[in-house]
Amino acid sequence: MFNFSLMAKQTTLYPIHAQLGAKLIPFAGYDMPVRYQSDKQEHLAVRERVGVFDVSHMGEFIIRGPKALDLIQQVTSNDASKLPAGKAQYSCLPNHEGGIVDDVIVYHIRDDQYMIVANAANIQKDWDWISASNQRIGAEMIDISEKTSLIAVSGPKADATLQKLAPEGLDLAAFGTYQCWKGTFNGAEKSLIATTGYTGERTFEVFVWNEYAEQMWHDIMAAGEEFGIEPCGLGARDTLRLEMGYMLYGNDINDTTSPLEAGLGWITKLKKGPFNGSEAIAKLKTEGLQRKLVAFKLKTRGIPRSGYEIAKDGQVIGTVTSGSLSPVLNEGVGMGYVPVEHSAVGTELEIRIRNKPVPAEVVRPPFIPR
Repeated sequence: MFNFSLMAKQTTLYPIHAQLGAKLIPFAGYDMPVRYQSDKQEHLAVRERVGVFDVSHMGEFIIRGPKALDLIQQVTSNDASKLPAGKAQYSCLPNHEGGIVDDVIVYHIRDDQYMIVANAANIQKDWDWISASNQRIGAEMIDISEKTSLIAVSGPKADATLQKLAPEGLDLAAFGTYQCWKGTFNGAEKSLIATTGYTGERTFEVFVWNEYAEQMWHDIMAAGEEFGIEPCGLGARDTLRLEMGYMLYGNDINDTTSPLEAGLGWITKLKKGPFNGSEAIAKLKTEGLQRKLVAFKLKTRGIPRSGYEIAKDGQVIGTVTSGSLSPVLNEGVGMGYVPVEHSAVGTELEIRIRNKPVPAEVVRPPFIPR
C-alpha cells in the first residue's frame, strides 16, 4: 500500500497533523498522516458524516494555450474534446506499449486552460512523459505541485460543511459530479473547488495556494464540527477506495497493465484519433484479453493482502493486487488479475492466506451498496 522513501518532504499542513498526534509515515516522498485515531473510526466518519484529508502530496500541472487540448488529447486515453469548461474527467496516461504511466484527472478550468492532477509518486515521471510529447506540440506547461495544497472533504455532510465557507451565490449542493469552479473561496484567491474524490462519498476537493492552506483546514474543521467531522489519514483513504473498487496506481495498475485489462475501457476512447499507446491498445482489443482485473469477496473469515496468491481448483492463477477488511461489511474484499476464463461474476476462487486456501467469489464492484 505504501511507498517509502528516506528523504521525505512535508506538506504545508504537516504541523497541524503533528499537533493532532497523527501517526506520520513516509509515503510517495512525503511524511503523511496514516491515521489520527483508528482507520475504522475515520472510515466510518466519511461513510456516515464527514471527514477531511490532506492530499497535498498530489501533483498539479497547468496545461494552457491554443495547443493545450492537442497535448491533452495526445497523452491521455479519454476524449477531452468532449469536456466542457467547468468539468473534469477521469483518464489515464498510456505508454507506447499500451501500459499505464499513471491514472489522472483532467480539469477543464476555462477556455484553453486545463489542469492535470497526478499521483504523488508519479509527479516527475508524469511531467517528463507529458513534456516529451509536448516537444512537438508546444503547449504551455506549468508545474504548480509544490505551490499547491489540496484538502478533500468527503461524506454525506460535505456539502453542508463547505457551504458555510462558500461565497454568496455559490450553491455547492447544485454541483454535479466531476464539476469544478475557480474563484475566491473562504478568502483564498484563485481556489479551485471540484466534486472529484476517491472515497465513493460526496467529495469536494479544495485546491488552494499554500499560504491559504492552514486557515482553510481550520475553517473547514470548525464548519464541520456540528456534523462530527474528523481528520482522516491514508489508512481510511485506502479502505474507502477499496470498498468502491477504485484502483491504486502501483498496486492495481502500472506500466505493464493495459487499461482494457483493468476495466478502464470506458475511459479509453480509441475513436477520438491517435494518442500515445492507441495502436497497442487497439491491437490488444482486436486480439482479445488474456487477463482481467476482478473484484472478489471472501466467503469465510480472513483478510486478503496485496501479494497473496489467487488459485482456482488448487492451481495458482493470479495475485491479489489490493485487499483488506471492509469496515462496512466486516468481510475480506480485494482485487487481482486472473485469466479471462476465470473472471466472470460468480466464479469461485481461493485466496491463499498463510498458505491456507480461503474460498472467495468474483463480484461486481462496488463492494458496498450504492
